[in-house]
Amino acid sequence: MLAVAASSRCRAEHPYSGISGTERGIGLKPLRRGADIGHVDAAQREEILTRYREHSRRFQTVAARRAPVAELIDFPPRTPVSEPEHSPTAREIEVLQLVSEGLVNREIGERLYLSEETVKSHVRHLLAKLHARSRAHAVAVGFRRGLLT
Repeated sequence: MLAVAASSRCRAEHPYSGISGTERGIGLKPLRRGADIGHVDAAQREEILTRYREHSRRFQTVAARRAPVAELIDFPPRTPVSEPEHSPTAREIEVLQLVSEGLVNREIGERLYLSEETVKSHVRHLLAKLHARSRAHAVAVGFRRGLLT
């Protein structure tokens, strides 16, 4: 029961410590693979907690001396760029219009005199260019961007 109290006390002081206990009283996590955690006496518990606290203090001291990474690295501001190679082609917009009407690849191919594989290719390119997760998402993005009427 003392192991549970020690781990609870340590968790309260240091929530990201990696030391845990459960309501069933399992105790401390092993410090290394294969460690026997079932038989930890009071002296060992105190040594573990003392070492952890010392390590935590040293870590906090070093971390306080370091400047945040964002202050060290100068990131240039990003400007949104509309690149023409990422815009859907006229044929892809035609395919998107037919997708919005609920047609499947075979039916789109018949309407546009394309093979089903070519339609699949157009749909795949549309999903990539519009950053869409599905055909329905591509249609929604197409309407938002004014590609569809």
